[in-house]
Parts: sequence; C-alpha cells; structure tokens
Amino acid sequence: MRRYPLVVALVILLAACQLASAPVSAPIASPTSHTSATAAALQPADVPAGLASCPGSGPLATYLADIKTSNPTLAQKLAAQWAALNKAGSQDAAIVLYAADPSSCAAELAATGNGKSAASVVVAFHDEGEADRAWEAGILGFVPPAPGEVPPGMARGKATGLGDSSWTYRNAPVLLACWRKSVFVALVVLTNLDDTAFMAATGAVDARLN
Repeated sequence: MRRYPLVVALVILLAACQLASAPVSAPIASPTSHTSATAAALQPADVPAGLASCPGSGPLATYLADIKTSNPTLAQKLAAQWAALNKAGSQDAAIVLYAADPSSCAAELAATGNGKSAASVVVAFHDEGEADRAWEAGILGFVPPAPGEVPPGMARGKATGLGDSSWTYRNAPVLLACWRKSVFVALVVLTNLDDTAFMAATGAVDARLN
C-alpha cells in the first residue's frame, strides 16, 4: 500500500525541511500554442476575498529567488524537484500562492496550521505523454493513489471531475487536487477554506489548461 507522507504533512502543518539553498536554472518558455504556466495558475479572481498574493508568485525561477531569503531549506528542496522535472521533460513551471497572513508565505505551499491559503503549481511538458508520466510519478512528491487503492478522503479518476489522470484529497483543513490535462500537470492546495472555494479554484485553473 502506498503511503502519503506529504498529504499527512500538510494536515499537520506541512513542516518544511532544513537544508541549504541551491541555484536553479530558469525554466524555458512554454510553446506559444499553450497557455504559459503562470497564466494558467491561480489568479486573484480565483480565490476568496481576504487572500493576498505571496511575494515571488509566478514563474518558478522567480519564486525560488524570493523564497531563498525567507526559507532557504524550501528553496533547496524545490530546486532539486525542478531539476528532476526537467529530466522528465518539463518546459515551464509556476508557483502561485495566496495567504490571509503574510507570514504563511514562507511555508511550503503557504500552508500553516490556522491560516487560510490557496496554492497552485502548474508544470508544462513537451507533450501529453511526458505530462501523464510525470503526473503518475508524482509532482513535488504528491503521488496519486494506486488504481483500486483509494484511502479515505481520496478519489482518483473521473470521480474527481478532473479527468482520468487526476486525484483529489479532502480532509480538513486540507483540500488538494492534482491532475493532468493537455501538456500540463496542475496541483491546487487550499488550507482552511471550504469546498466551494476549492471547486472554484480547481475549475478556474482547469479551464486555462489548453
């Protein structure tokens, strides 16, 4: 049976690792026929009132440059994950975070114990095959449940409303969706927000993945 350490970690406040920072190369721009990762990620109109954009939100290289100061450990972790995604064929990536409390912005996916936050990660690949393989392997460590092995709170495939290559996790305070559409893999995580906000956020991102 698979384990879901990152999902459990989110429920217990998503504590960040403590490692040193490392340089990262800037992602290559998305093909012009597809939406850019930054444009596909959560936008201000997609999240509830009271949440403000975190510094550095946007292209992954921009976010990494910003987070190095406030959380070098997280920057190191993400740099390594981005290097792995590059090997898997990624072309473009964005991390966009919103939080009610600015101090939450330094946490992984802006997820903290009591703070309201909304996070999105969008990664674009060369083609749909690469994207689907990356989704199956897990994005930023978030691995889908095996077919036929869906723990409580999780759903996989068409039951999520996000297509065959998708999975969701609903267990307060965390609401999470990860799915593949076209050449993109998207991850949306809401903390201490309701299902209405979750459905609005995932629907908005999904509509922009062309």
